This record gives sequence, C-alpha cells and structure tokens, in this order.
Amino acid sequence: MSIFKGKTVVVTGGNTGIGKEICIQFAMKGANVVVNYLYDEDLALDLVNHIDNLGGKGMVVKGDVSKFNESKVIIDKAIETFGKVDILINNSGITRDNLMMRMSEEEFDSVINVNLKGTWNMCKHVTRHMLKNRTGKIINIASVVGIIGNAGQANYVASKAGIIGLTKTLSKEFGARGINVNAIAPGFIETKMTDSLPEDIKKNYTNQIPLNRFGTSTDVANTVLFLASEKASYITGQVISVNGGMI
Repeated sequence: MSIFKGKTVVVTGGNTGIGKEICIQFAMKGANVVVNYLYDEDLALDLVNHIDNLGGKGMVVKGDVSKFNESKVIIDKAIETFGKVDILINNSGITRDNLMMRMSEEEFDSVINVNLKGTWNMCKHVTRHMLKNRTGKIINIASVVGIIGNAGQANYVASKAGIIGLTKTLSKEFGARGINVNAIAPGFIETKMTDSLPEDIKKNYTNQIPLNRFGTSTDVANTVLFLASEKASYITGQVISVNGGMI
C-alpha cells in the first residue's frame, strides 16, 4: 500500500539506527524520503539507493541540525526537490554520558545543542512552510528517560524532557492551522548503542520490561508511521511510549 505516495518526509539522523528504519518504512509506503545526515555519507547514499528500489524516492542532505542556518538548508533543499514537506521526523540525537559531578560544560552543551536545539531549529524552519499549507505532521523522538530520569545522563535526560515540553507547546501553537505535533518516547531499543552493553547490564534492563525484551527500530518506526498517517489526525500534543511496559 502506497499510503504516503506523494508525501515528502524529512528524517534527521536518517542514515543509521532508528532513523534508517523510519526512512525504509516510509519508502515502502511510497513516500519521498529526505535522508539528513552529518557523518557516514556512504551509508546515506546506500540508503537512498535502497529507498528507490523499495518504490519511494530518496535524496540525501548533509547538515548539522544544531546549526540554525544548516537546519534551514535541509528544509529548503527538500522543498526545492519535492515541492513541499509534509512530515518532519526529528530523530537526530547524541549522548555524552557522565555523572553530574564529572560532566563537563562541553558534554552538557553538545547534547543540548543537537538534541533539543536541533529539534527546535528544524521545527522553526519547517513550520512557516506547513502553516502556509495549513497541514503537516511533526514527530519528535524523545526517550523514556525524559520521563523518568536516569543517573549519569543529566544532559541527555534534560534534552529529551525539553523535547517533550516543546512538543506539547508547539501542538497548542499550531493545532488550529492543521499541524499535528507529537513525540515518541522509546525505551530500550536494539541499536549499536545497546549492543555494546555488557550482557549482565542488558539482562538487568530486560528484567525491568514486562514484555521481557528490548524493542526494535521497527517498533519505533511503526509508531512514527501511525502518527504520520491520517489515522492519527485527531492526535496531537501526545507522548507515545514505546517501551514494552517499562513505565
């Protein structure tokens, strides 16, 4: 089913991990997919080839979302190529974990700048376009720790909690103009980051999850596609937890 045929989606941090799976799922539904990346251009180009083979139309745009003007270029190039942006997925994120007493100012600032300010930058530049069209979907990738906190991640948790607050505020500002803004808060998801955890740590985390497993990138991507679809047209300002019942 090509339920997103003719729709254009921008995915930040789209060449790896959860972002890559989101791009693939949209491509399988016929969307035009703009893959934003900052590193690993070869991975981004390979993904675009895959998107084209799946029946979507893909393009890559290099850009640092933490930089205001570079974020604008991402949106501008998407509109220049496909004529519009219907859906924005703010997926870019980094970690610089450390206990508060050891965390440097650079570690705090870098995470806030990419995760939170990057999300704000992208929303800022896409909303003028969406407001003009009186339609649009914005989906921000938050985290379960933005709800419950996590020791050793004051910077990351603050950024993800900020994304949740930003989501709720933008939903109130833009709802009357036909723009839905929601967030997804993934729990423990199978990625390169979690693959590197020691087995005893993974087992401890798994024991905290009622479904007794880590989630997959597809679990998150499926939720993104639902929120981006017309089936979720009356959902806005919400935080959807994808965490296997962890909270």
